[in-house]
Formats: sequence, structure tokens, C-alpha cells
Amino acid sequence: MPLTQVDENAALVVIDLQRNIVGRFAEAAQQTVANSAALAAEFRAAGRSVVLVNVATRPPGRTDVGAGTGEFAADDIIVDASLGSAADDILVTKRGWGAFTNTDLDARLRERGVTQVVMTGISTSIGVESTARSAYEHGYHVVLVEDAMTDSGTAAHDYSVTSIFPKLGEVTTTADVIAELHG
Repeated sequence: MPLTQVDENAALVVIDLQRNIVGRFAEAAQQTVANSAALAAEFRAAGRSVVLVNVATRPPGRTDVGAGTGEFAADDIIVDASLGSAADDILVTKRGWGAFTNTDLDARLRERGVTQVVMTGISTSIGVESTARSAYEHGYHVVLVEDAMTDSGTAAHDYSVTSIFPKLGEVTTTADVIAELHG
């Protein structure tokens, strides 16, 4: 489904573009950060909300890839400086995959009358997808900006973008969101 509109009360939600995560994705993260930064600047200029989400820990449960390792160092969870910041940005620190789980994100968005979330970040199939699923279940219009997110592998990214995201919202590009903000 192509982008139909950017709601008057839309919020940009940027997932996990922080020092310890962006560094692991090297070149793949450069375009994600650049496109997310462009969107953040445009949302702020249009008077719409920007939500910067970071993650402070891995969940403690046992998995096939190992158990969580506790809190990340304070320097590691600093949001990438190129995203900029404004006094009215919403900052959310999560302790798991999704930005709605065990945080006040939904309450803070509802305080501002947000009806739509436009999502970017790392990683497509984990933090972004988990947050998008919750946003959809909370009743928000969800927009997923596929060229402003990345994953550890193209297969995981592509699966989320082609199989999961169309069921949760509208999949689009940075250029289309910016054009709609100016439309």
C-alpha cells in the first residue's frame, strides 16, 4: 500500500539509532541514520513530534543465542548526534525489543493527540517490527520507511518489509514521506 498521507498529528519514531547499535551495522547504518536524520529535521520543521528511542539492556531470558547481559554502558546508549534534538522531542528508553512494552510511550503519544507513527531504525525485524506490531495493536496508523531502516541481513529486512509490514501499515520511502509533509 503506498503512503496515503502523513496525519496532522503524526510522530516520527526512531528506533535504536544509538552508539553501540549503529556501530555494529557499519555501512548499512549510514543510510538509515542519514534518512532518519532528514526525516527528524522535516518533522520538527513541520511542528510534528519526534520520538527518539534507545535500548538500555537485553531482556534476561534464555535463548538459543544466549541470555541477556544486563545494562549497556551509559555511553553506548547515546542517540546518534546527527539525529539532532529539540526540547519537545520524546525520549524513550526501552529494556526489550519494543518501544511500547513497559514504557510510557503510548501515554505520551496520546497526550499529544498522535494518530500516526512513522517508523525508522535498527533493526528492521526486531526493534522496528516489535514496535510496529504494538503501534498497530494500539490503534495508530503505522508508516514504515523501508529506506530508513536496516537489519543484520537482507533476508530478515526483506521478510519484514514484504511479508509483515504490509499487514501493519503503509510501507514507503523517505522521499515520499518528506514530499507528503510538504504537500
